[in-house]
Amino acid sequence: MAVIHEATLRPGKLEALGAWLPDQPWSGVAAGSAVEQVARFRFDDPAGEVGVETYLVRVGDGPVLHVPLTYRGAPLAGAEAFLVTEMEHSVLGHRWVYDAVGDPVYADVLRRAIATGGHEAELERASGDGTFAKEGAAAGSGTDADSPAIVEVSAHTAGAVTTIDTAHGALVVLRVLGTDGVPAGRTVTAGGASAAPTVVAVLAD
Repeated sequence: MAVIHEATLRPGKLEALGAWLPDQPWSGVAAGSAVEQVARFRFDDPAGEVGVETYLVRVGDGPVLHVPLTYRGAPLAGAEAFLVTEMEHSVLGHRWVYDAVGDPVYADVLRRAIATGGHEAELERASGDGTFAKEGAAAGSGTDADSPAIVEVSAHTAGAVTTIDTAHGALVVLRVLGTDGVPAGRTVTAGGASAAPTVVAVLAD
């Protein structure tokens, strides 16, 4: 269960993505383009410290782009190259937002979801008065009982694919969805009301 605060964010998340995506060679997004949310979902950080949220977005009738993010209350050492933005959260204060492929917490929860057949987190209101409606879903294909913890990552991008190397196998994150060339391995698929479930990441172990 992920606890979500009803809060004001400056900049907003789609605004931040609209500023960041044009600088990513794989996105094909031009500066000033309006970014539309197709789906989004969260995974739980077992320690409850890091927000882990995935956006599926598009611009116009372009392809669906896969953008996982992590939200932290302090900078992540050594991850400056993965910083998307800093934002003000009206409840939690100053937040550092990262392209999640450079964050070991994301690699840990993504591997766990794939290996154990996990799924997206339920979203509980911080006020305690219920849950939020789903805006997307994700499901892993594995059947392992557990997944080893990941504490270090090394990420590199080639074309529209980012590979996260870990001590427990490589995680292949597809940035542009619906294209050919999905590598072999166990997978996590994700989608939403306007996007059919599609492979978004592969555990190539």
